[in-house]
Formats: sequence, C-alpha cells, structure tokens
Amino acid sequence: MILQAITYALHVLAAALWVGGMFFAWAVLRPASAALPPPQRLRLWWQVLGCFFNWVWAALVLLPATGLMVLQGRFNGFETAPRYVQWMIGGYIVMAAVFLRLYALGLPRLGEAVAAEDWPAAAKALAQVRRWVALNLALGVVIMAAAAARLH
Repeated sequence: MILQAITYALHVLAAALWVGGMFFAWAVLRPASAALPPPQRLRLWWQVLGCFFNWVWAALVLLPATGLMVLQGRFNGFETAPRYVQWMIGGYIVMAAVFLRLYALGLPRLGEAVAAEDWPAAAKALAQVRRWVALNLALGVVIMAAAAARLH
C-alpha cells in the first residue's frame, strides 16, 4: 500500500514537473524575457531550456516506470484499465515523440546559433522550439485534465 502511494505520487509529480515547466516557460518566461535584447534573451532561453530538459528526461523515465507499476497494482494490466489510463499512455507516447524531436533537432539548432552569435537564426530556432513546447503543453494539459476528471 505504501509503495503504491509513493509510486503514484512520483507519477503525478513527474507529470506536474513536465507540464508545469512548459507552462512556466510559455506563460511566464516568454513574456518576461521579451523586453530583453536578443543576445540576452536568446542566451537566457538556451540556458533555461538546457536545465529544464534535464528534468524532462527524468520525467520521461519516471512516467512510464511508475505508470506501469500503477497500471499493474491498481488495474491488473492494460486490458482492464479505464479509458483515461489508456489515453494517458497514448498521450505520453505522443508527448515523448514531440520532446525527442525537439531535443534532437530544435535544441541543437538553437545552441549552435547562440554559440555563433547568429541572433536571427537563434530567434528562428527558438520560435520553432516554442511551437513544439506549445503543442506538448496543450497535450499535457488535456491529458492531466482527463486523468483528473477520470474521463472514461
């Protein structure tokens, strides 16, 4: 019972960290950093994303590990799990794919442009990163809302 509670808590915290971090980036950091000159703003974003994405990697590992434990402990497997659990699994796969694409393609472009002090290219790369983050934020909010409401 205690192990199940800890596992579930870790699962919820990992999801909240990932989605909450994206919300912070989109709703708080983006408008607050807009007043900075491009070199400062783009360096700030590069540093923030580097730190944040380390935490996303942790969530990327924790979510399926804890999710499978909760799935087995609470529902005796995928077949008997409620529909919202199945949607969470599918949503995780899509969000993970979006993150991996962003991490493998978008982030390196931003880093290379910032290192080269090519501010127009860095701004373009950051705009692409923001679009992928916005998509993942929307997906994450929908998934968390569906799970919280236990939609069937």
